[in-house]
Amino acid sequence: MTVVTGMHETYGARFRDRGSRRVVDDYGRPERTHRAVRNGVGVIEMGYGVVVIEGDDRVEFVDDTVSNRVPATEGSGVYALLLDPQGRIDTDLYVYNAGERLLCFTPPERAPVVAREWADNVFIRDVEVREASAEFAVFGVHGPNSTEKVASVLNGAASPEPELTFVRGSMGGEGVTVIAGDGLTGEEGYEIVCAADAAGRVFETLLSFGMNAVPFGYRTWETLTTEAGTPLFETELDDRLPNVLGLRNALDFEKGCYVGQEVVSKVENRGRPSQRLVGLRLGSGADRNSDVGADRLPGPGAAVTVDGDRIGEVTRSVESPSLEAPIALALVDFDAGTESVSVAGDEGAIDATRTPLPFVDGSAASERLPSYPEA
Repeated sequence: MTVVTGMHETYGARFRDRGSRRVVDDYGRPERTHRAVRNGVGVIEMGYGVVVIEGDDRVEFVDDTVSNRVPATEGSGVYALLLDPQGRIDTDLYVYNAGERLLCFTPPERAPVVAREWADNVFIRDVEVREASAEFAVFGVHGPNSTEKVASVLNGAASPEPELTFVRGSMGGEGVTVIAGDGLTGEEGYEIVCAADAAGRVFETLLSFGMNAVPFGYRTWETLTTEAGTPLFETELDDRLPNVLGLRNALDFEKGCYVGQEVVSKVENRGRPSQRLVGLRLGSGADRNSDVGADRLPGPGAAVTVDGDRIGEVTRSVESPSLEAPIALALVDFDAGTESVSVAGDEGAIDATRTPLPFVDGSAASERLPSYPEA
């Protein structure tokens, strides 16, 4: 369940499962909430799994397993991947150096697996690994006014910068860690980490004190991140090569061997992957909503074709509140240069047009925006 379920319910929350965790879907009127975040600031309880790594060899141990360089100094973090031997993504994760320990934030269902596999492979190193998802609450603060929002309630520290660095302070009398976000919604953002038993007071402070903020759930998270062109684990990353997603911010091509590194480097050295992630505007004509309503959005795996030939598939589609039009992310053949495509739908083919990412320019750019060697 969420850490502050009762408080979510007082705001009219509806819930859904995300991996192994119950999260807020929405609080009603998600389109209006979406616009409130785009134009101001909103707060979401993030459904992370958490793995804690302690011991003298903690940095070296994790660095040997992930696709990016783990920071050796306290106060900073990195976005990274765990790959299988074929170079496909097992999970994505954020790794933060918190001094005497590393904190890893993963998709909720992956934390027990990662903790178990790492604990089984410690061997003679001075490393202790445990899952600690129930010990923490994490709240995302997103929107063009998020820096002002955090500054209005954070005591004992200034807002951190650049992305994935953090500071410690207090909110509502409770100790918190404030992490500078990496722009996944296309807006400035932060993540507020606290002990689970302090979550109620911190959530109340974020919503009700200082600058006003709206609560939002994962339905709005999905429309915001789709507009921002941000690939997510559940829909784009899982079991795919990071090269085809253009996920270069998660890769350090200079670091030594880790599982899957040989495949990723080989594809990189070849110059381009077999596919790329692109944006699609769905429907045709000036009033695109007349062609594709919310009930006709193509699902994951829907074929993308040109003249009847399949060139890829949709990974995610939403009704964009900012554009008032349906949009999608899709993986298509790298060399497929045509702008006009068709997408398979339950009621027949849907005309679509390739569109540069992001769909919407906000106060920040997502660090996960697809980037390829030719760019």
